[in-house]
Amino acid sequence: MAMITEKDLVVIGVGMAGNTTANKCAAAGWSVAVIDELPYGGTCALRGCDPKKMLRRGAEIIDAARLMRSKGIDENGLAINWSDLMAHKRTFTDIMPGRIESGLQKKGVETVHGAARFVNEHTIELEGGDRLQAGKFLIATGAKPRPVSEPGGEHLVDNAAFLELETLPKRILFVGGGYISFEFAHIAAHAGSNVVIIDRNERQLSHFDPDLVEKLVARTRQIGVDISDQTELTSIKKTDDGFIVLANKNGEPKKWTVDLVVHGAGRIPAIDQMNLDAANIVHGKSGVTVSEYLQSTTNPNIYAAGDAAATLGAPLTPVAVFEGKVAASNMIKGNKTVPDYRGVPSAVFTIPELVRVGMLESEAEDTGRNFRVAHTDTSGWYSNMRVGETCAAAKILIDRETDQIIGAHMIGPEYAELVNFFGLAIRLGLGARDLKQMVSAYPSVGSDLGSLL
Repeated sequence: MAMITEKDLVVIGVGMAGNTTANKCAAAGWSVAVIDELPYGGTCALRGCDPKKMLRRGAEIIDAARLMRSKGIDENGLAINWSDLMAHKRTFTDIMPGRIESGLQKKGVETVHGAARFVNEHTIELEGGDRLQAGKFLIATGAKPRPVSEPGGEHLVDNAAFLELETLPKRILFVGGGYISFEFAHIAAHAGSNVVIIDRNERQLSHFDPDLVEKLVARTRQIGVDISDQTELTSIKKTDDGFIVLANKNGEPKKWTVDLVVHGAGRIPAIDQMNLDAANIVHGKSGVTVSEYLQSTTNPNIYAAGDAAATLGAPLTPVAVFEGKVAASNMIKGNKTVPDYRGVPSAVFTIPELVRVGMLESEAEDTGRNFRVAHTDTSGWYSNMRVGETCAAAKILIDRETDQIIGAHMIGPEYAELVNFFGLAIRLGLGARDLKQMVSAYPSVGSDLGSLL
C-alpha cells in the first residue's frame, strides 16, 4: 500500500540551489525531504564545473610547457594520460554524492532517490506510488541539453558522458559554439585529439565581449581546433568507422568523419518530467515562472531556483546558491528578499580563460550612460610574459560621472581570479579610484589591477 508522508518542505533536485535551501530550512526547524533521480550534487559538482576544471588541469600543464618551449623548458614527451587524469577527477566526484547526502541527513533532512511528479498543488508522487505532501516545494532540477531534432541527434553525447570517457577518442566534433564546446575542446586538443567545433552562428560565445572572443577563437585555432562558424548541422550517421557528420556552411555542404560527437548546443530547464500543470505551476522555455521573490506566480506553495527558474540570473553555480538562500529566507520569513544579481562574474575556462562581469559595451551604450573604456593589450605585461602567454587583454567600462565600474572583460592567465575584484566593485558600487588604492602582493596578477583602469 502506498505511503503518504507530510513535510514542511520538499525540495526536488539536489544540486547547489536545492542543497542550500534544504539545509537552511532544516536549520530553522522545518521538516524537510529532498529527492533527486540522479546522484546528489547536481551538474556543477558531478557533471560540469568541478570535474571539468580537474581535467583542465592536465591541459594547463601541457599548454604551460609549450608556452615555455625555448624559454628554459624542454617538454621531453610530456603528455596527458587520460585514464589517470580521469581517475584523478573521480577522487572528487565519487565522494560528493555520499558527502552531500550525509550532510543533509545530519541536519535531519530525509533523503529520497528517484523521479517525482506532481499529482496536485500539494503532493508529488514517487516511483513506486508513495507520495510526499508539503506546505512548500522548491523546484531546483537544473538544466539538461537542448533537444536536437536533426537526423541522428540521438548519437550526440552530453557533458556528463564526456566527463566519464574511459579513453579519449582521436577525432571529436562539438556541435555549438558555447561554454561546453570551447572548454572541452581545449581539454581534448591538449590531450592529443583532433577537434572540430561547428556553430550555426557567425560569432561564438555571444555573451562575452566580441573583441576578446575573437582573440580566444584565434588562440583556439592555434592549438589545432578547427572552428567552422555559420555551419548548420544537418545529420549524424553511425558507421563502422565512427560517425559521419553532415552540415551546411553558407549553402555549401560540409562533411566530417569522427569518433565522437558532443552536444554543446545549449541547455534548457529540466522541468518537463514533473507534470507541473497538475499543480497549477505556470512555466515556459526559461523555466518555472516566478515572481521577484522566486515564488510561482500561480501556485504560492511553489518556489523555484537555479536553472529551473525563469529569473534574471545567469545559469551559474553562484547564482543557484544565492537563489537557494533567497528562496529559503522567503519561505521562512515571508516574501521580503529578492536576489541581487549585480557583480556576478562568468568565466569560460579555456586556456587562457575568458571572463566578464557587468555590462558589455553594447549594453552600456543602450542605457545612454556616459562611460569610458580602458582597453588594454596585456600580452606584453610582465605577468603574462613570465608564463609565455601572448593572448591577453582587458576592457574595463567606467562611468565618467560616478567613476563606478560598470563592466569588466578580460582574457588571460589567472584572470578568472582577477575578475572577482571587479565583481566586488560592481556589487559595492566602488569606483576606479577606490580600486587603485588597493595594495597587492607583488609580483602577482592582482597587482596589475590598478594599471587596467
